[in-house]
This record gives sequence, structure tokens and C-alpha cells, in this order.
Amino acid sequence: MTAPTGNWRLIREEARPGPMQMALDEVAAETAAAGGPATLRTYRWDPSCLTLGYRQDPETVDWAFCEREGIDVTRRQTGGGGIYHDAHGDVAYSIAVPAADVPGELLDCYHLLCEPVLDAFDRLGIDAGYVEESMPELYHPACYLRELHPAHDVVAGSNGADGSEGSSDDGATDRRKIAGNAQYRKRDAVIQHGSLTFAVDAERHLGVFSDPPVSPEEFRERVVGMDELVEVDRADAVAAVEGALVAWVVGADDSDDAEGDAVALDRDGSWSSAELARAEELVEEKYRDDGWVRTRPGNDGA
Repeated sequence: MTAPTGNWRLIREEARPGPMQMALDEVAAETAAAGGPATLRTYRWDPSCLTLGYRQDPETVDWAFCEREGIDVTRRQTGGGGIYHDAHGDVAYSIAVPAADVPGELLDCYHLLCEPVLDAFDRLGIDAGYVEESMPELYHPACYLRELHPAHDVVAGSNGADGSEGSSDDGATDRRKIAGNAQYRKRDAVIQHGSLTFAVDAERHLGVFSDPPVSPEEFRERVVGMDELVEVDRADAVAAVEGALVAWVVGADDSDDAEGDAVALDRDGSWSSAELARAEELVEEKYRDDGWVRTRPGNDGA
């Protein structure tokens, strides 16, 4: 594990609406850029939420379905397609760190910040890693149904009784997408956030989109949840992610006395009142504002 040194805080899982979660990611980046602690956190979407990729066309959303099902909709700072974040089936994390402390090359930085994600799966006994070969796109507006790329898409497969990788009937390795991760830079800081799939609800994931040409069965052939691969409850999955984030910062030994002189970690970190107030401002100005959510950036309101 090779996390940057310095001052860190871990903010353990909090359940908040999606617009607030996106605002807090941005606030964490502002804090890191201003000389405050770098932030590790896990979080839960309450209620369930669809996040649109930065340039995603709002016409790809089934707004009536989202309203009827009580699903929030917001827009991320990061690109890619839309992701349905289920309140139960999604485990989210983010890392906010000064830009000067991480590689300037996007892919190098991405792989560094994904180290604890892969470690979390390992802790759960899930065989996960970057997809070895590209897989074709099924539906462009949905992040999990876009082309899977060896550089950055994390997939997982089931293991047989003999410990070997599971295979489909035709002999192909049964490895499906289990995590989506993305990052952006803002005010001299890097923020990476991602979603680890705990349980798949294919019908609701597809339902948030307008007429996707993909069936729930096809969705489940592309995406897998932790609960399908190992016997684990959601609380244990969250604990594994938090443990991996801690170990990434303090070293392989994540005990309380493992920190060295070059790193300090507050394992029970929290937001300041000023940060929460700033996040509320961002919710109103951006993440719940129709001008941000329902307008495709760069289209001049079209």
C-alpha cells in the first residue's frame, strides 16, 4: 500500500441524500486543497439515487419512474454514464487528497487510489481485479453497461469448490463488473469516488433510464454483487472497505499503533460545522438545482 503521507481523517459511513453526498465530496476536496486533512470516507445513499455523468443527456432519464419510486437524481462532477445507487445494494467511498501528493497522470493516480478498493474485495474473499480484455458496450447512458476497459474497470468472478475461477457453460470466465470508480481535480485537490455493488437490483437500475434496450437478465450477466459471490452482510462489507482505507494510509498493519511519523489518521473523523454549511450551499446552488441536474453541460441549456 502506498498512500500519500500527511494528515488524514476517516469519516465512517453516513446515510444522506445523493445531492448532499456529492456536495460533501466537493467540500472534502476544498478542505484538502486548503491545507486541511485529506479525507477517506464511506457513505450510503438515502434515499436511493441516480447520479448522471457530467455530460450525460437528461433525456436518457425516466424522470416519472424516479419520482414514482422515490429515487433522487443528481449530476456528478465526474464523467461516464448514469449509475443507480441503491440505498441497500450500493457501498460508496471517496478519497480527497492534495493534487501535489498523487501522480499527475490520470491512470497512475487512478490505480493508486483504487488500491484500497481491491484490498477491500480481497478482505471479503472476492476475487476482483481489472478486466483483462475489453467487453463490448450494451447501453451507453448506463455506466455499468458501457464498454469494459482493462485500464480501469473492476470485475469479479465466483470461485468453484476447488478454488478455481467460475466459468460459464461455454468455457468463458464468468467475471462481471462489481465496482465503478472515477475521479476529478478541483482547486489543487483530487477527488476519487466510487460505488461497490453489494446487491444487484437490475429492474430498478434499468428503470431509471428511458427505454434501455437491455433486459434485467442481460444486466445481471454484466454486473455482480458481493452477496452473490460470498456470504456477507452489508455491515461487514462496509467494515471491509473502511478497514482497507485505514490500512492503505497506515500500512498493512491497520492496528491503532501502526502509524508512523509521516502519517496521522483520525479514525473517527467528522465534518466541521463550516464544511457542512458549505455543503448545504452547494446542494442548493448545484446538486439539487435543475440548471445543473437537468441541463446537459456544454449545450447552452439545450
